[in-house]
Amino acid sequence: MPFDYYYGAQSESFAFYRIPRILVTGQEFRCLSTDAKLLYGLMLDRMGLSMRNG
Repeated sequence: MPFDYYYGAQSESFAFYRIPRILVTGQEFRCLSTDAKLLYGLMLDRMGLSMRNG
């Protein structure tokens, strides 16, 4: 399945979830599953949306 490359401003058209680096690199979080870390990023995104909406 071929994928196209994206350059410059084209990359701004994508949405990303933010996951704190400490969840990936921190020794205290090594026992958490990747699913749990991703869920944290999803919930953090929803919390930000809720704050923006009042």
